[in-house]
Amino acid sequence: MSFRTNDAAIDEIVANCGGDLRGALKALLLVNEHLEAELAQLYAAAAHNGLAERRNSVLH
Repeated sequence: MSFRTNDAAIDEIVANCGGDLRGALKALLLVNEHLEAELAQLYAAAAHNGLAERRNSVLH
């Protein structure tokens, strides 16, 4: 992602939160928490199915 793209994304996120920077940060933290939980589930499923030990693991 380029610098200009990051700036545009930040502007859009803040705008979607009515210009509230604290609200934008809170929303981003919640999204990050959700993504971390989803990633943990994917790793757990991969380990359960034996994918973690495979050399060409898609979760590498």
